[in-house]
Amino acid sequence: MQFSTMMALAAMLAFSPVQAAQVSVHDPVMAKEGDTYYLYSTGPGITFYSSKNMRDWQPEGRVFAGQPTWARTAAPSFDDHIWAPDVQFHDGKYYLYYSVSGFGKNTSGIGVTVNTTLNPRSPDYRWVDQGMLLQSVPERDEWNAIDSNIITDAAGTPWMSFGSFWNGIKLVKLNKDWTRIAEPQEWHSLARRAPLPPRAGEFKPAPEEIEAPFIFQRGNDYFLFVSWGLCCQKEKSTYHLAVGRSKSVTGPYLDKNGRDMAQGGGTVVLQGDKDWQGLGHNSAYTFDGKDYLVLHAYETADNYLQKLKILPMTWDQDGWPQVDARDLHRYQSRELPAAKH
Repeated sequence: MQFSTMMALAAMLAFSPVQAAQVSVHDPVMAKEGDTYYLYSTGPGITFYSSKNMRDWQPEGRVFAGQPTWARTAAPSFDDHIWAPDVQFHDGKYYLYYSVSGFGKNTSGIGVTVNTTLNPRSPDYRWVDQGMLLQSVPERDEWNAIDSNIITDAAGTPWMSFGSFWNGIKLVKLNKDWTRIAEPQEWHSLARRAPLPPRAGEFKPAPEEIEAPFIFQRGNDYFLFVSWGLCCQKEKSTYHLAVGRSKSVTGPYLDKNGRDMAQGGGTVVLQGDKDWQGLGHNSAYTFDGKDYLVLHAYETADNYLQKLKILPMTWDQDGWPQVDARDLHRYQSRELPAAKH
């Protein structure tokens, strides 16, 4: 190599910017306020980021400076990690639903906190916790009160889907304030892995490898996304996404073959490959007229570290959602320097 070429190469390497790390999150959900996207995920106090383009993400810290006052009542082993947030906008306010739990147990609770803005630099920024709205207790409840998602029906009534393992995914009506279970209570069973309906007294999680419901409305159809398999197992993770469709928010949600998800049905939407495993716990949105599937996936080449994925979602001729698995490789986020508040 000529000396001049070596010098040029050395100069180029010396002044090349260091490649930013990808955003590492679990269970991502998003919202847009003005021209800014906000990303929330499982983590200490609920981790969150902001972005102008859905690729370059600035860490913004945590939603809860401390811990919810009720957390240790519902989950005595609470360790500051708050799980599976869901962010919604309603009547001029943002509602952030979240879970606390003991891993592998249904010692769990779902709470909600409210803010008038998502912008942490706004003078109006202040999360006001509304407390726990649903709790599951071992040997009392046959479901697990985590992984909540809110959807409204045609009449504007709010419903909360939730559930992880045990006897599957449930749906319960919320009150008009979106902060408590409506009375009289109305419950529905939406999905499970076992082919038979739930039986009374099923207090063990196996074999219900199903969790993380997210209901997305398109036209007159409701689509129930769920995660099947095991998360958080590195190379042994089997997490992947399935979906069903219904004309009613309360179901039944049927797969492409007409099978009810409440009796083991479901159509696979996306599975991992040798480079991206354990993908799932998705959310879904329409931003500026385009639909997106948001999820995490484990990168094999980075010791199975979880990474953010935002994939374009299209629809086949029969109206079913589809994503291109090659977009798992095409989308790469960048984590910017932390924000100063």
